[in-house]
Amino acid sequence: MNAVTFLSPVTEEIKLVEARMRAQADEAHPDLRAALEHLLSAGGKRVRPTLGLLVGNMLGAPLEKLVTLGAAVELLHTATLVHDDLIDGSLLRRGTPTLNARWSPPATVLTGDFLFARAAKLAAETDHLPLMKLFSDTLAIIVNGELTQMFTSRGLVNRENYYRRIYAKTASLFEMTSRAAAMVSPVDEDTIESMRDFGYQIGMAFQIVDDILDFTGDQNAVGKPLGSDLLNGLVTLPGIYYAEVNPSDPDVLSLPQGGWTNNENMTRLVEKIRASSCTKKAMLEADGHIDRALARLEDMPASAERDALENLAKYIVDRKV
Repeated sequence: MNAVTFLSPVTEEIKLVEARMRAQADEAHPDLRAALEHLLSAGGKRVRPTLGLLVGNMLGAPLEKLVTLGAAVELLHTATLVHDDLIDGSLLRRGTPTLNARWSPPATVLTGDFLFARAAKLAAETDHLPLMKLFSDTLAIIVNGELTQMFTSRGLVNRENYYRRIYAKTASLFEMTSRAAAMVSPVDEDTIESMRDFGYQIGMAFQIVDDILDFTGDQNAVGKPLGSDLLNGLVTLPGIYYAEVNPSDPDVLSLPQGGWTNNENMTRLVEKIRASSCTKKAMLEADGHIDRALARLEDMPASAERDALENLAKYIVDRKV
């Protein structure tokens, strides 16, 4: 599935979103402008603003509100990545040096703070109070999820913890984006709820596929060592499936006692998970989320945007990076 198939109806609007994002640093310190330019030129498929534009265009929302929302969502996402890369000590993202590879930690933190502030300003410019509340609630969910992951999730083999973690980390922002696009459209509450659930389902699938690619992907394309989540003590869905089938595996048993800090043992466990059917089982779960998302589109008006949303949902489980 080629990404172009879901981007094509909103190619021009995405350029407006990017211009709106760049404009947020117009009156800022020159180094901040340079930092934002560096972050935006690193690319990414702009999946989240594309989702908002497609949903909003399908439902008849005003374009100006959708561009503002798209810029707010993508700036919020970018800010979380800036702080994540610093927290994780990542020096590359999508093959490009991260901000913290070039700047000091204080400067990186402050850049993330600036982007959060500008994202909130853009959310306010939609002049839609419930959307502003949703925006701030989502940021709180993301930050709370990161703290939970940091303090209580290392070495934990627990499905419910995993689902909560990936909702906070990824699905909450997809959910907010599609829900917010419907909220600024002339539609009823049932349609808003359908679009909220569409975003939730594709967001859950997106993170599950990311976690599968951590075991099966091309290391150069993924941009980090295979199994890096496990080496950081985070047991994702393929590992949970493996632990459920092999509860007496000594490497699995060692996890809650800090076994994930033993590089040799974890490398061995990564290989065992790769050799098992557990990544395929996890992919079936991601497929289930996509099926539920597609079911939400069945009652939507036939349009190029609805077709593109179907393609976006299918792309999420077909991608290789």
